[in-house]
Amino acid sequence: MKISIERATLLKAVGQAQSVVERRNTIPILANVLIEAEGNTVSFRATDLDIEVVDKAPAQVERAGATTVSAVMLHEIVRKLPDGALVQLTDDGAAGRITVQAGRSVFSLATLPKEDFPVMASSEYASNFSAPAPVLRRLFDKSKFAISTEETRYYLNGVYMHVAQGEGGPVLRCVATDGHRLARIDAALPEGATNMPGVIVPRKTVGELRKLLEDDDAKIAVSVSETKVRFATPAITLTSKVIDGTFPDYSRVIPIGNTRRLEVDAAEFAKAVDRVATVSSERSRAVKLQLDEDRLVLSVNAPDAGAAEEELAVAYGDERLEIGFNAKYLLEIASQVDRENAVFLFNSSGDPTLMREGNDTSAVYVVMPMRV
Repeated sequence: MKISIERATLLKAVGQAQSVVERRNTIPILANVLIEAEGNTVSFRATDLDIEVVDKAPAQVERAGATTVSAVMLHEIVRKLPDGALVQLTDDGAAGRITVQAGRSVFSLATLPKEDFPVMASSEYASNFSAPAPVLRRLFDKSKFAISTEETRYYLNGVYMHVAQGEGGPVLRCVATDGHRLARIDAALPEGATNMPGVIVPRKTVGELRKLLEDDDAKIAVSVSETKVRFATPAITLTSKVIDGTFPDYSRVIPIGNTRRLEVDAAEFAKAVDRVATVSSERSRAVKLQLDEDRLVLSVNAPDAGAAEEELAVAYGDERLEIGFNAKYLLEIASQVDRENAVFLFNSSGDPTLMREGNDTSAVYVVMPMRV
């Protein structure tokens, strides 16, 4: 195999591949990226046996062929090469080496046989549809902060993507929760997605998917089966196993009777929470909200460190309420708001609180209170 490829193109392709690779591997081949050159295209394939990413890039292919080389090592080398360099990759199969050359820099790296590289079995997908990148980006970006990191409840370690009944008919919905907070985001149901099986997309896959969704003009082809999910652009294909488990009935924890309504400038609120939380003890990070007519007082009392208080002008017309929250959860939820105002709906100091953006019900968040 012998190819010439522009540094920036190579860096992007290898960057996507090496981020899938697990740093600690018991199987040496899994640390490698499979490079396949044919026609005027070169593809870079990496896997951790749960996720597989294939990135195709244009290249000048002098001699077709395939080999595998350390993904992290190749990425580091290409990253350190000068901008605009033309990189030449030459594989010597007999010697088990690949030469990376750019200008006066020459690297010789060990390779492993391409035959040993595990390729994810293709599966039949029950549902195929396409969606604009910004739509999918919103669904996953706004829900991923609530993914649980608790390994024992593995079925919460991802985003539950499914078809649900929204206020105006069927919607494509993403939900994530860790038991303390929940995010439920809806988007218009794409054509062809009606019979899609509900799947839990793992946390790592959600992180990798973000790179496919950068381009606002891109259309993403989505394929879903009971065991796998695939997202593809013309250049990159990301295939992932889904979490084998049942996502809990989240609708039971979304409160519907919360009537005490607080409207506040989301950015101001987030900054104020951040400021008062500075003195709270790291373990509890509790912030107390005291609500009176059109007035909100945020306070933290940490006996070992000190106390802090800040007042905000808000729209609130209900009876007085005192309620405490974990500062980190409040900050994460407030930072999801794209519009100016966040609307909080409370019931009592012991009940879950609902948050949404203005009157928009396509993005709904729930946060559990804590004792202060």
